Parts: sequence; C-alpha cells; structure tokens
Amino acid sequence: MALYLTLSSHSFRPTITTKAQLSQYFDPPTTANHWKIPQQNQSLEHTNSDDLSNTHAGKLKVLKREFTNLVECSPPQGIYMIDAMQRLNIDYQFQEEIDAFLRRQYEISTTNWDAYGNDLHMISLCFRLFRQQDYYVPADVFGKFTNKEGKFNQNLARNLKGMIDLYEASQLSIAGEDILDEAAQFSGLVLKEKMACLDDHEAKFVRKTLEHPFHKSLALFTSKDFRGDFHGMNGWLGSLKEVAKLDSSLLQRLHQQEIIQVSKWWTELGLANELKYARNQPLKWYIWSLACLTNPTLSEERVELTKPISFIYLIDDIFDVYGTLDELTLFTDVVRRWDITASEKLPDYMKICFKALDDLTNEISSKIYQKNGWDPTHSLRNAWKSLCKAFLIEAEWFASGNMPSAEVYLKNGIVSSGVHIVLVHIFFLLGEGLTKENVHTIDGIPPIISSPATILRLLDDFGNAQDENQEGNDGSYVDCLMRERQVPLKECREQVMSMISDAWKSLNKECLFDATFPTTFCKASLNLARMVPLMYSYDDNHSLPRLQQWIKSFLFEDQV
Repeated sequence: MALYLTLSSHSFRPTITTKAQLSQYFDPPTTANHWKIPQQNQSLEHTNSDDLSNTHAGKLKVLKREFTNLVECSPPQGIYMIDAMQRLNIDYQFQEEIDAFLRRQYEISTTNWDAYGNDLHMISLCFRLFRQQDYYVPADVFGKFTNKEGKFNQNLARNLKGMIDLYEASQLSIAGEDILDEAAQFSGLVLKEKMACLDDHEAKFVRKTLEHPFHKSLALFTSKDFRGDFHGMNGWLGSLKEVAKLDSSLLQRLHQQEIIQVSKWWTELGLANELKYARNQPLKWYIWSLACLTNPTLSEERVELTKPISFIYLIDDIFDVYGTLDELTLFTDVVRRWDITASEKLPDYMKICFKALDDLTNEISSKIYQKNGWDPTHSLRNAWKSLCKAFLIEAEWFASGNMPSAEVYLKNGIVSSGVHIVLVHIFFLLGEGLTKENVHTIDGIPPIISSPATILRLLDDFGNAQDENQEGNDGSYVDCLMRERQVPLKECREQVMSMISDAWKSLNKECLFDATFPTTFCKASLNLARMVPLMYSYDDNHSLPRLQQWIKSFLFEDQV
C-alpha cells in the first residue's frame, strides 16, 4: 500500500496517510466543482453580435472625437477622462490618443510642474498616469507638500480627493523614495480615519482604494464596480460608461469562446480521468491567463498559456498528494534528463503526466517557432526542471522534518511558486524582444520574474492559505521566521508585509524604469502580481468567494 504525506499547518513534520484514508474526506468528482466549465457554456450561441459590434464601433468613434476635442480645450479634463477610461478598462481602445496626449503633457510638466500650483489632487494623478506610461517623474514633486522634517502638512488631510490620489500615486514607488513611503503612510492613515465621517458612497470608494489601489489591481476585475459606484458631473462620464458596457459584452463573448477551447483541450487530454485526486479546475487555470494577458488581441496566447498553467497545478498535486518520496525523486530525475525512455520506470500516473508534459512542450515550442522564428524548447524544459527540483526539495524537507532557514525556504519557494513557468511561456508566446541576451536573462529568473514570484509566495504563505483540493500544506515562510527568530506571529507578519512592499518596488523599477523587456511582457508580469491577492483570498472554507463572484458576473451574466 502506497503512503502519502500530509502536513500539519503548524509543523513541517509529516503525518503518514494512505490514499484510502484520504478518500474518506476527499471526493474528487464534487470537490471544487465551481472551477469546472459550466455545462451551459460548453456550447454558446450569441445573437445580434454584428449589431452589438456596430453599435459599439459607432459610439467609440464619437467618443474618440469627444476626447480629442476635450484635451485641446481643457487638458485637466483630459487627465480626468483618462483616469476614468483606465478604471473602466477601456483605455486600450484609446491607446494612440492617450499616448499622444500624455506625451505632450509630460513634456510640458517636466519644464513646469509649478503650473499645477499646490493642487495635490492633480499632481498626484499626473504622477501616477505618467509613471504608468513609463515616463519618469521624480518623487520630489511632492516635496512642496512636506515640512522640514519630511512629513506631509496636516492641513492636506482636509482634501479628500488629494488624499485618495496621493495614496494611489504612492503605490508606484521604487526603493529609496522615502517621500512616497511617507505619502502612503500619511494618506492611508488619513483615509482610514475619515471613513467614519463619510457618506456610504464615499466610504465605499475610500475602502476600495485602501484595499485595492489601482496600480496593484486589475481593471478587468474592478471595472464593473466602478461603472456602478462612480458618479460625476462630467458629461463624458455617461458616454464612457455606455461604451464600457458594450465593450464588456464583446469581451465576454470572446472569453467564453476561449473557455470552450480550453474545455475541449482539457477533456481530450484526459488527465482528469488518470489523476483523480488532482485538481480539475480548467476555469481557474484560464483565469490566470486572462489576468496576465488582458489585451483582447491575445486570444490564442491566452488559450495556449492555460495549458502549462494546468500542468503546474497537476505536478504540484503529484508532489503534494500522490507521490512517495522515492517516486518523486525518480520523477524529478526523469524531468531533469527529459528522457521518455527513462520514464518507463515511473508509476503509470507519473508516466502519463510526463508524456503529456513532453507533448505539450513540443507542441508549444513548435507553434512559437513557426510564428516567431525562435525555438524555446531548451528554455521551457529548463523551467520545468527547476520547478520539479524545487518541489522535490520541499518534499524532502517535509519528509525529514528538517526545517530550512527562512532565507533558504523563500529562495526555493520563489521557484516552486511556478511564476517563472508562467512568465517564461508568456515571454515566448508574445514573441517580442527575442534576443540571445533576453533569453539568457529570462532563463536566469531575473527580478521581473522573481519579484512577482516573491509576492505570490509570501501572500500565499501569509494567510497559510490552503487550496480547495489540497489535503496537505506546503509550509510557510512565517513559520520558518517564527522558529528561526523566536519572535511573535504579529512581528513576523509585519516583516512579511514589508517584504511584499519591497518586492512591489522592485517590480515597479523593472517594469516602469527598465527598458530591458518589451512593455507587453512587463504588463504581464505586473498583471500576474496584481492577480495574486484575488487568487489567494481564501475564506474559512478554503474557497475564493470574491473570485468566484467576479467569474459569475463578468463571464456569465449579461453586461448591458
């Protein structure tokens, strides 16, 4: 009888469990079935698609003219309109117009920031929009609002809009920008204190700003709330909302078709039948792809990316639920050698999984080569080798009960997060910046990969999150830190939050100020980090209610 390892949430020492015992409280056909593709969406027929597209195109054309006219006569209104476009997730429809306008405004601002006077609201908003656009703005533009000690003037607290936008601007900081750290602390504290005095609508907006600042959130997931919650006197806001509703309907139809493709691939692959105790969550895997690659034109790339993401979860389950340590060691060695012949020594379930992984890697590599002229086979295989090695190291820790240092745990955990698998595939699927130098850098897990991986690993561990279909526990950085330093949980968690903040600063630097990688890849890395809080916001039942509600609302409910 094979033995399987489960772990106490408070210890690395394993409890020995048989598969028969697991089956008593783990029902594969029904567990987490909300991540399967709803049957009613396996075959979708939409009527009046042409009418919807024509209506959308007509209104969009009118709105583009309105924006062009508006920015000529009132640049500040143009700034406000761009902010609304971004929050409504339709800015990609105006990208050329936005690029041209912000370029002009940036050129003006670099020589004359004083033109904004002491308008904290406008300075903060421009700061955020410019940095998002990869334009460098020094943090000391906020110096005029601080005293000799570097503290923000208390009278600014009366300016609610200014506080909101100062907090939003502070999220785009990089290491060493102390004034932005102070801005985040000051504005965050003011906004928390003000909430009790605000009306319900204002308090709701402030709460969402504090919990989900724009730069660290996905507009794709928040735009519907913004449509319903945000009201203003600007005449163009209603037109933007109308276009946003039509846009969401068109996107919904596109993504539903992608879901059908993913479902067809997953069903035909047949691994759900072979690995009955592994997660069967194609919808959840697709959501990762949708979050990373939000541009509607990247439909094929989203479908292809979902495939390796599914294998991250499947192989993780092999290590956490299925394999004995001897089997896992053998599996890792086969992956390291990438030898189909050697895989004959594996148990059947591992043999089937490796064969499917090999087929997928060859298939994706062939598609990338045909489309972009670069064979990524070596890089993709090496990424999988690194992942399995990291999984095995964790399995050895848990089997022996020997606890690693916090530093060693995190270094390995960055790899076992699977983030490098996702981003390496994205890099080659996008096909931009394919040079020997960039490929060499990508293979080495640079900061643009390790930073979001750190965010994922620490946020996952922060709540000691446990996925719906996992009966074990992958350990925790917080546990390592507590044992190593003999300090209270609260102090360890504060350090973890500080480390997450530092990882965001590193990611900001890579994506906003470093021109090594193309903008599309940088955005994918940012989006992955933005998705993490939503993907790991487990409740007491180990479910993801916020994510599940968004999926229901955006993908399967009427948008208009």
